[in-house]
Amino acid sequence: MRIEFGKYEGAGNDFVIIDNREKRFEPQPALVAALCDRRFGIGADGLMLLEEERGADFRMRYFNSDGPEATMCGNGGRCIALFAFHVGAAGERMSFVAVDGPHRAEVLSCGGDAGRIALGMTEPHGLAEAEGGWFVDTGSPHYVRFVEDTERVDVRGEGRRIRHLPAFAGTGGVNVNFVEVTGEGRLKVRTYERGVEDETLACGTGAVAVAVAASRARFPQVRNFDVQARGGLLNVAFAAGGGFADVRLTGPARRVFAGVLDTENF
Repeated sequence: MRIEFGKYEGAGNDFVIIDNREKRFEPQPALVAALCDRRFGIGADGLMLLEEERGADFRMRYFNSDGPEATMCGNGGRCIALFAFHVGAAGERMSFVAVDGPHRAEVLSCGGDAGRIALGMTEPHGLAEAEGGWFVDTGSPHYVRFVEDTERVDVRGEGRRIRHLPAFAGTGGVNVNFVEVTGEGRLKVRTYERGVEDETLACGTGAVAVAVAASRARFPQVRNFDVQARGGLLNVAFAAGGGFADVRLTGPARRVFAGVLDTENF
């Protein structure tokens, strides 16, 4: 079966996205993994489906690059918002439902293939000190460790070790973030993502996690953080006052190319 798709990236996090409102694509784990393979497939950190959802513009379904359906992906949410705008599934302001609940997104600017997208995130929960760092769930479970220099961290080796610690078995493991404070409200992060099982160039839910941890541990007065990932600059803002309500993740998104895949070829 021939299926149209878009290849999108947000701060270096890349995704295969399919308009599946007609339910033509069946996301079998082996097929998803094959499509995301960087040598024998299209290549991506994950695959997303845009589907119908009553009471919202669409439903977002996210699959890790190893095949199974997964938890929320923040940069994926920003990319699928731009995709929805491109295919006419939503206007500049939209609502959608993901695995962690309802979200709102806004296309702040769009010039052809590229745009700047703001995404409303679910309220972080479970924030607690753990294993020499912090645990917080921002739609996906995250571990945050503050380091002096992110460039000196063995992200793949240490990230893989922490990801599988028994302390995090209850959430199926964690995504692991190493964060360096570069100024008040300015952070630098490198992330090991479960499912990808490697370092990725950016992680949206990870950016929110490091901002939450930094606000709690280092800058309780700061409500707006610039988070520099390897793939680009993201911004995380919270509502004024205590707590972490009305979290907003903002950053770039871009359509890299569009194409047609034949499922029989995978």
